Amino acid sequence: MTTSNPFGAYSNYYDLLYSDKNYAAETDYIHALLNRFELKGNELLELGSGTGKHGCLLVKHGYNVIGIERSAEMVARAKPSSGFSSSQGDIRTVKLNRKFDAVLALFHVLGYQVSNDDIQSVFKRSAEHLRPGGLFVFDTWYSPAVYAQLPEVRIKRMEDRDWSITRIAEPEIYSNENRIDVRYTIHTKDRQSGACQEFFETHPVRHFSQPELDLLAMDAGFERIAAEEFLTGALPSTETWGVCQVLRKI
Repeated sequence: MTTSNPFGAYSNYYDLLYSDKNYAAETDYIHALLNRFELKGNELLELGSGTGKHGCLLVKHGYNVIGIERSAEMVARAKPSSGFSSSQGDIRTVKLNRKFDAVLALFHVLGYQVSNDDIQSVFKRSAEHLRPGGLFVFDTWYSPAVYAQLPEVRIKRMEDRDWSITRIAEPEIYSNENRIDVRYTIHTKDRQSGACQEFFETHPVRHFSQPELDLLAMDAGFERIAAEEFLTGALPSTETWGVCQVLRKI
């Protein structure tokens, strides 16, 4: 089975595939980042909220979180809790008619906005949903590191009581577009029945240079106040695949 809809069939196995992802450490990092830049208030909008892992953990730090996720399948798998809720929507066009203290877009959500129109729309929607002085925090693939290291074929195997999964990720590089199309081949096995399935999804992901992001920020009414390696806080370099940006609404 082949689908052009990222996170369609893929979403059924998303939490298992990323069960080794340290959401708690990432949430602690975001919380510390918001404190470092003196966030005023605790109302957060999370763009691309997935199955709600970050959102639910942020609630434990005292935030109220509203999530917007384009995959209906992912929203269905998110577990609403006191302080966190999510709904299906397009982060390029969403209009909630309310303001937040910070907007978050984590785990390379902005990279899925591969056209200039798409990425500009997300920046503008983020600004519209922020109070003056509010923060926009997101992470992206960093172009200098992408070109220095180059993506490679990766194989990941995960299993739990119900499923055994093998995922093959094959990248195709489009240098003139600052884009990598990651073609996923997913093999699944139901460990109870023995039934197997194979499906394919292609995820186009854009990467960004710092001047490119600064221009996008300025155009949408933001100023950059930080750019650092996600989790470590190190200065971005050709060794830094994932860079976290903190923007303030002017």
